Amino acid sequence: MNLHGKDIKIFSGNSNKPLAQSMSECLGIELGRGEAGEFSDGEIQVSIYESVRGSDVYIVQSTSAPVNNNLMELLIMIDACKRASAARITAVMPYFGYARQDRKSRARDPITAKLVANLIEKAGADRVLTMDLHASQIQGFFDIPLDHMYGAPILLPYFERKIAAYKDNVVIMSPDLGSVGRARTFVERLDVPMAIIDKRRPKANVCEIMNIIGEIEGRDVIIVDDMIDTAGTLCNAANAIKERGAKSVTACATHGVLSGPALERIDASALDEVVVLDTIYLPPEKRTGKIKVLSAAPVLAEAIARIYSDKPVSTLFV
Repeated sequence: MNLHGKDIKIFSGNSNKPLAQSMSECLGIELGRGEAGEFSDGEIQVSIYESVRGSDVYIVQSTSAPVNNNLMELLIMIDACKRASAARITAVMPYFGYARQDRKSRARDPITAKLVANLIEKAGADRVLTMDLHASQIQGFFDIPLDHMYGAPILLPYFERKIAAYKDNVVIMSPDLGSVGRARTFVERLDVPMAIIDKRRPKANVCEIMNIIGEIEGRDVIIVDDMIDTAGTLCNAANAIKERGAKSVTACATHGVLSGPALERIDASALDEVVVLDTIYLPPEKRTGKIKVLSAAPVLAEAIARIYSDKPVSTLFV
């Protein structure tokens, strides 16, 4: 198998075409001509309108809602390029769906993240490029190379500028014990203290705030997480932080899933601002006054350029 294509081509599924277009512009190339549609019975149909024979192909597709449709689009596009003799196929998944199903927490639970990894490999992908997996160990579910990028190099410069005038009053908040490592990256770069929320989750998408470890009274708090889904956990945390005397509460996350009542909850909460990346497409009508979207395109495009030219991507990490 040829491990390197003669030229680079980027195609996009339907999940996040604006991000794919921005990535192509960063690379100075045109987005590949192709489309994914549906037959009348719901079957997904893919057409690639240009030759990919011998090419290094990158397929950009976040497996966000509708998750199953977007996942099938990705698999079928990979298969189409494989059968068209592409030299190498990289699945570029800015947001990796099913990442929260990464282990058996109860008897007879599936490990769906591993199943998705198997499907991507079986479809014919030679490599995966993704960003801020919910569980880092998912990298080990793949038997093909996986490049795991982080949202922090995009979020941190924004907050460095934002808090410059009141840095001494800022506290970074980890929303749970599992996110301490992610929050510590912000703490070390911004040189500010950290606090932690000790919480209990009785069931999925339901969270009860138990205790806050750290000094937050009179402080400007920044909550750091990897994703915001229904925003129940985030808004409960923000309200609890404000009730305990915080001056302001800002949140940031790589992935703005923002499903169900998320937007309404954020608007009604104590949050002053929520900063997310565009790994998941957020239409203009959903970008409320509290939500700010930063682009992941420059980092992902640089990663693609380095993969294509056989250069290390580790220099893109914080």
